[in-house]
Order: sequence, then structure tokens, then C-alpha cells
Amino acid sequence: MLAPRTEAGRAGLAALRADPSRALVAVDYDGTLAPIVDDPAEAVPAPGAAAALRSLGCRVAVVTGRPALVAVELGGLADVPGLVVMGQYGVERWSGGSLTAAEPAPGLAQARDELPAMVRRVGAVLEDKGHSLVVHTRSAPSGALSRLAGPVIELGARLGLEVHPGRMVLELRPPGFDKRGALLALAEPLPSAVLFAGDDVGDGAAFDAVDELRARGVPGLTVFSDSAEGPDELRERADLVVDGPPGVVALLTELL
Repeated sequence: MLAPRTEAGRAGLAALRADPSRALVAVDYDGTLAPIVDDPAEAVPAPGAAAALRSLGCRVAVVTGRPALVAVELGGLADVPGLVVMGQYGVERWSGGSLTAAEPAPGLAQARDELPAMVRRVGAVLEDKGHSLVVHTRSAPSGALSRLAGPVIELGARLGLEVHPGRMVLELRPPGFDKRGALLALAEPLPSAVLFAGDDVGDGAAFDAVDELRARGVPGLTVFSDSAEGPDELRERADLVVDGPPGVVALLTELL
């Protein structure tokens, strides 16, 4: 399995193997550790995922759009040694049972008042994460996502919120938070090598962070958790493509 298709990826893998104790392994949650499901509350990690993270023996992190505590509890990750969870794209940081978070964006309160009616009209579902609002259209009638995109983008612009698309979702969240910033924060002090695995458009920002770390002399490996819904641009960009969450677990296990 471990056959990166790029020279930079092969160098990243070699560095991970040469000095694993000082390396950083960071992964997305939904679609990477856990399969995508209709009900986000049922998205548990693929078999063996938590055990692999517990056994890696390096700096381990989860970088997710979920609230950090939700990822920890749903994933059964509280006992992963040294784990850091960057929740809601870095708005929250969980480590050792302690959670810190930025102040909620002012526009979120108004968005909570206006968004539910828009979502109900097209049969979608609204998830309130506290620091962001997510519109899920996976179980909605066909065309719901395209019908909502324009109004949600207009709402976000008016209220000072960013709108980020994902796999059948639209997320309104505070400006200035993405997986690039979250991964760069995790990479201080600089690790001996870095691996990031993700599956969706938002994970491209973490791939950007890997490129920046490479420019600073840190070998890196980007991994794409593949699926039929996965974005082509991320699939083509990744150093290594694996078959969904089971493939990510197999990769982590082989790294052991």
C-alpha cells in the first residue's frame, strides 16, 4: 500500500519511518476516520481506527469541522495518548480532556434566526455546532443544495460569515478559520515529518499547509481517502490515494 506516487510523498514517508517519535500524523474525521453516513450522529470510526491512533507513538491529531468534544466522544478517542483535536476548523482545541475555543462570531445569532426557514423550504436539515451552522442536503430532495447555495451565500456575506461547501453540505462559519491554520498550529514546534489525510474540499487547505511545511524543510505526505463523491482536485493532488476510511486504517496500521 505504501507507495506514494510523488517524489515529495516518498520523501515524506521515508522521514516518517526514520524518526516516527517526532513526526506529526493528522487526520480528518468524517470520510477519513469514519465513513460518511446519512445521520452525522452515527458516524463512528472504521474498525481499528482508534486502536491504530493509540499505537502510532508519534504526535497525533484530528482536524475536523465537527465540534472537538463530539469527535472525541463519538470516535472513542479520549484515551489516544497525546491526542490533539482541532474542532470546527481550529475554532476549538481539545487536548488531555481540556477544551479551549474562540469567541462565537457575532453574525451567528442572526443566522440562527434566518436560516431554519430557508432550510425547511427545501427539506434539508440544519445542524448547529455552536461556532458554525451546517446545512445537510444528503437526505433532501434532489436539487436542494443548488437551490440553497445562492441564498446561503448571500446570508453569509451580509452577516460576515464564510460559506464553505462540502459533500452535500453548506457550512457557515467565522472568517479566518480553516484546516491550513489548524495544521500549521499543530506543527509548532516543527515535527520531523508530517502526514495529513482527508477526503473533501476543505481538506485542500491542510494540503496547502503540508506544502508550506515542506518549504520550511519538513518532509510531508498528503493522503486522500477516496470515494465516489470525493473531489477530483484533491484526488489528483494527493501523494497517496487509499480506499476510504478502511484504507486509512490500513495505512495507519502499516505505518506501525
